[in-house]
Amino acid sequence: MSKEEMVKTLDYILNRSDEQDIEVIAAAVIRRRRDIAYSIKMPMSPDPRRMAEEINSQFNIEGNIENMKNMVRDYALRIVKQQAPELKDEQLDELISSWLPSASDNAAKGTPNKDSGIPKDMLASMVEQFIAFSQGQMKESEDASLRKEIGAWPEKYWNAFPSVIRLLVTDYLKEEISQEDFYTRLDLCLKMR
Repeated sequence: MSKEEMVKTLDYILNRSDEQDIEVIAAAVIRRRRDIAYSIKMPMSPDPRRMAEEINSQFNIEGNIENMKNMVRDYALRIVKQQAPELKDEQLDELISSWLPSASDNAAKGTPNKDSGIPKDMLASMVEQFIAFSQGQMKESEDASLRKEIGAWPEKYWNAFPSVIRLLVTDYLKEEISQEDFYTRLDLCLKMR
């Protein structure tokens, strides 16, 4: 503000303003002082990247997400142990890893652990066909039809099965678990997908 402007402003305030004008001017002065004080405390505009880094360091977001995943894995493991106590530790680990892969599971495999994407009903049907074929109970016409449509379907089915289902099928075909146990566990696996 130039000296001439300052003199005019002071002249107006001191000689010509009424009570309402003085109130408005006082409010403007208070607001201006607050703005100046704020700009001194915040000399530069906020940096979103710096703020995000500060918040992240304060809350350790990545660590908390990994902790949350581990808690969910532990919870799922407890539920499965309660519902299917007959499962072996290896089967439990494989089952939980297929549903909720951890960072260590992914690193060990070198790739993310993805669900096969096969619908539950189709997967159940594929398992039944695979078992019928493996036990020699499949009709030749059904086998021929599948081979005509798919090619080497037993290998393709086996490779499409999630690893936990492979373990269940292997145990069942080796007669390490009963038919009733197999279908109970298979049903549990399909429900958890």
